[in-house]
Amino acid sequence: MKSERAALRYAKALLDFSIESQKEEKVYFEMQNIFSVMQSFPDLDNALNNPVLPTKTKRQIMNEVFNKSNKITKRLFELLSQNNREGILDIIAKKYITLFDQHMGKVTAMVTTAVPLTNSLKKKVLNKAAELSRLKIELKNIIDPSIKGGFILRVGDLQYNASVSERMQILNRELIKN
Repeated sequence: MKSERAALRYAKALLDFSIESQKEEKVYFEMQNIFSVMQSFPDLDNALNNPVLPTKTKRQIMNEVFNKSNKITKRLFELLSQNNREGILDIIAKKYITLFDQHMGKVTAMVTTAVPLTNSLKKKVLNKAAELSRLKIELKNIIDPSIKGGFILRVGDLQYNASVSERMQILNRELIKN
């Protein structure tokens, strides 16, 4: 099991150091790339989590796959190798992205709908999201036909479920109860 707490500590330290070095945006784009690559290639994640592979090999893998990384990111790779924590690189990247967004005063709102959002619906969802957070909101739309209609809005740890499937489940529970 990967350590979320350790990843958060590394991400906080990385953000602090990158802010000191005035390279936080550059590191942000690299963390987005690392997270994207790690999600796209599960074999890479498996290799970095493999206890049989030597630390030196894992470090070489990170340096070769992410060879265009700046000095700060390469220093992170070294630190992870020294502490035998290469396997949490993807979580560190994800946590860094979240922390950077918070630092910049924005938050990503995930809205799940059965069909793609129209512009008028986007405005309504953004208004609802503004009620849940005072930060600048960036909207990401996830399409999931299983919700049948309506939407599920997630802003940080808060969730607002206005989906048809949720309403149907509530009605079903009430019918069973009565």
